[in-house]
Amino acid sequence: MGLTGIQIFQLLPKTNCKECGVPTCLAFAMNLAAGKAELKQCPYVSEAAKQKLAADSAPPIRTVEIGTGKGAFKVGGETVLFRHEKTFVNPAGLAMLLNDDEPEASVAGKLKRFKELSYERVGLTLKGNAVAVRAAKGDKAAFGALVTKVKAETEGGIILMAENPEVMAEGVKACADRKPLLYAATPDNADAMIALAKETKLPLAAKASDLEKLSALTDKLAAAGVQDIVIDPGSREIKKALHDEIHIRELSIQKKFRQLGYPTIVLPFEMTKDPMMETVYASMLLAKYAGIVVLSDFRGHNLFTLLLERLNVYTDPQRPMKTEQKVYEINNPGPGSPVLATSNFSLTYFIVSGEIENSRVPTYLAVLDTEGLSVLTAWAAGKFVGDALGGFIKKSGIADKLKSPTLVLPGAVAIISGDVEEELGSGWKVVVGPKEGAYIPAYLKQNFAQ
Repeated sequence: MGLTGIQIFQLLPKTNCKECGVPTCLAFAMNLAAGKAELKQCPYVSEAAKQKLAADSAPPIRTVEIGTGKGAFKVGGETVLFRHEKTFVNPAGLAMLLNDDEPEASVAGKLKRFKELSYERVGLTLKGNAVAVRAAKGDKAAFGALVTKVKAETEGGIILMAENPEVMAEGVKACADRKPLLYAATPDNADAMIALAKETKLPLAAKASDLEKLSALTDKLAAAGVQDIVIDPGSREIKKALHDEIHIRELSIQKKFRQLGYPTIVLPFEMTKDPMMETVYASMLLAKYAGIVVLSDFRGHNLFTLLLERLNVYTDPQRPMKTEQKVYEINNPGPGSPVLATSNFSLTYFIVSGEIENSRVPTYLAVLDTEGLSVLTAWAAGKFVGDALGGFIKKSGIADKLKSPTLVLPGAVAIISGDVEEELGSGWKVVVGPKEGAYIPAYLKQNFAQ
């Protein structure tokens, strides 16, 4: 059983230096107890305390970082079975497969899609994380050449897939500075792969045919000094794969079984040849509980659905999703365009902005930070009120872009119109718009069509 936050606190230096990223040592201790932080984040903890705390303070599933710079992503670090208990921490990585025996045109097309398939949603950029390069030929030169190409043309993470240590070494030589994941150490090649991972200080995947053999393999890797491990239980049938993913999570979280306390990697493209069924399998494994999902290709219709699923699964259910406070330009607005106001609750923002786009009327959309609350709820909480909205509009500088500034309030909060007028002053015209988003297009066309 792990130590409590207070027990951990007694072993910390109590300097409240904030270098760990939180304000106090007590807060840091509570994060350690909850599995939300790692002991290495404290720069002043004593060696004696490290030895006592290391096992108990680590998250039950180790956090592993792959890649560098903008392309870096983390997997693992999870502390719960179900997201509503607290939240899931590190979104699963989505990787696209490239084989070194693919035609050049296929490779070029895949890399193009990897770079271009990117989507904006709730103020976030959604896209794939990594390219998995597989040594299908078993030829060092071909593998190294493809890895070099991937490194040169992408900023994402790289997964090197080769079970021949000599071939793997060639790939590592081409991109070691990008911190790739080495896939995979097996019971047959473990010694050579361990030596390569230790020499280069790179994360290493462990692959075996069942959980018992996988546990023995991770034990061997950990004993040899390899700590950043990703695991593949070898399941290549969807029912067995789901069973293994769930069993690994249960053993790690509930039983603190350290041999399986690592993020997992799954290969749904090896479970089916049907691209649509591959997407279905990927969606199932993403929810329960894959750390990295490798797909045979990225296409808009399969990637977008998985990105949205991942966003939903890994959004903290205890915190509302919200967008950035600012004035958004929709349909190329100009000096005669109106300014519509709304809250920064993401669902509200997307409904309102979508209806404005549908109207084709050039419009400014002023999104007020209401801590993720919808308009009416924010008004009731004293956050979508006249002085707050008026103050934001004035500070935004939008008036300088308009000839006759007109602010349109949501119909549900018409009551604040007087306060907004008073805050903005005589230069603004404040009007009340429709109560429902569905009526926005007709309202804009009737009143502001140019």
